[in-house]
Amino acid sequence: MHDPVSSRLDLLRFLERVQQTDLERTRRWIAAEEQRAHENRRGAAARPPQPDWLLELGLNRDAPPNMVHVGGCHKTVAGHRAQ
Repeated sequence: MHDPVSSRLDLLRFLERVQQTDLERTRRWIAAEEQRAHENRRGAAARPPQPDWLLELGLNRDAPPNMVHVGGCHKTVAGHRAQ
């Protein structure tokens, strides 16, 4: 014969296992996000100071610099012929 109390208890235990798994996954997500935040803070603290100025080089490597930019200029982007 089917026991409704036992069946309900089995369902509640199943729900508990599902929720425990969800909680463990959420805690892993939190730990990973905390690690990323820690790495971002550490990276920002270790970043060298901005230079006082940058030289923008021409396309020809033998050509003189095109422009001189002050440090922090929004037109100078790393990798775009600035040195």
